[in-house]
Amino acid sequence: MIVVLTLLLLLFLGVVVIDRIGSSYAEGVLAEKVSQQVADQGATSGTPEVEIAGVPFLTQVLAGKYQEIRISLPDFSAPTGTDVTVRMDSLDIRATDVSAPLSALRDGTGDVRAETVTGTGTIDYDVIADATGQPGLTLAEKDGRVVGTAELKISGLQTVELAGTADLSVAKGKVQVRFSDVTAKDVAPNPFVQGQIDSYVKRMTFTVDVPDLPMNLQVQELTPLPEGLRVTFGASDVALAGAGA
Repeated sequence: MIVVLTLLLLLFLGVVVIDRIGSSYAEGVLAEKVSQQVADQGATSGTPEVEIAGVPFLTQVLAGKYQEIRISLPDFSAPTGTDVTVRMDSLDIRATDVSAPLSALRDGTGDVRAETVTGTGTIDYDVIADATGQPGLTLAEKDGRVVGTAELKISGLQTVELAGTADLSVAKGKVQVRFSDVTAKDVAPNPFVQGQIDSYVKRMTFTVDVPDLPMNLQVQELTPLPEGLRVTFGASDVALAGAGA
């Protein structure tokens, strides 16, 4: 009986080891494909970190279906096409309901597709301010909203500091920046000055381009955080690797 149990235990451990080895190899193949996608978009990042979630891995291989594939792109950087480079400490991607033939994970010759892909990354407010092309504009988070400050010259005679709320939204895959509740600091109420401020605010509407991202990720949601603007991306029916990637 002890011999049988020992053999069963060794068999189980052997299967576990083979499962993990196979998973690690497949993750390496996918990492190479993702790295190529990043390069094809004109972007850069550290070595992609790939994790195929769900166990056992071998069962998923036989079915050709994978619950979730997690991808992390450290030090991600990509140009917007308007002389601005967007940087994120990490672009974290989750691909769910993934289909892949054995050949795709063995040697990268098959097509790996995900029904849904989501990604998150945090962009410094300085990058967003630079992307507006407005000199002297600074952005920061306060009480869950983005606030901005800028300087305005009044008819070349006086410079006033303006402060207001920056309303950020997503429109056609780009980030729109509009300002509201703008006031002048340390300036007494003055119809002329207020008229100058109102005219300035009307011009303070910007559209910030978003760089082309791997896996056709598009901006979906913006969340102001103290450390930067958290951006949520999404896409559906995405080629992670293969001819369509």
